Amino acid sequence: METAAYLIVIVLIASASYFGVKWCVRNYSRYRGTKIITCPETERPAVVEVDALHALLTSTVGLPDIRLENCSRWPLREQCGQECLTELDVAPGQCLVSGVLMRWYHGKTCCYCGKPFEELHWIDHRPALQSPVGLLVEWSGVPIENISTVMETHLPVCWDCYIAQSFVREHPDLVVYRPWRQDTTGDADSSSASRHN
Repeated sequence: METAAYLIVIVLIASASYFGVKWCVRNYSRYRGTKIITCPETERPAVVEVDALHALLTSTVGLPDIRLENCSRWPLREQCGQECLTELDVAPGQCLVSGVLMRWYHGKTCCYCGKPFEELHWIDHRPALQSPVGLLVEWSGVPIENISTVMETHLPVCWDCYIAQSFVREHPDLVVYRPWRQDTTGDADSSSASRHN
């Protein structure tokens, strides 16, 4: 009988720990990450980071106390009233940089192949950009405070074309260009096939 009681207590403690950790992770990740908001003072985009740990700890006893940990306008405007936090209360996920970039790519097509951006893979197959002068740019090379400007001036490039174009630019001597046409079955048409026989 004692063993059953111990087992029940252990199961209850494990369940409470599981749900407690899950709740903490969900609340922490809600405010974690770099976000782009519109500064109420300048009405221009600003990059902010919320003090996610403070928000998590204060949410254990009531409503979370949300405050900024970092802002692209600091240290010059560090004593502002942080009115931008109202945007984070309404839609914290919409302010995350990844969310902003996903909305930017939505409905666009690759400037090389014309393939539409339907599903983005930010972990392994990140899309890239083409600068106004034709250079290929990875998002990791874009300073976060310049994201808004880059989205206005650069063109979207899918991951496949980014890899192919990077290879062409880095190793032009290894690339053979074959401009023959493809028919509807995907086979080379008869005129190009006859040239190779």
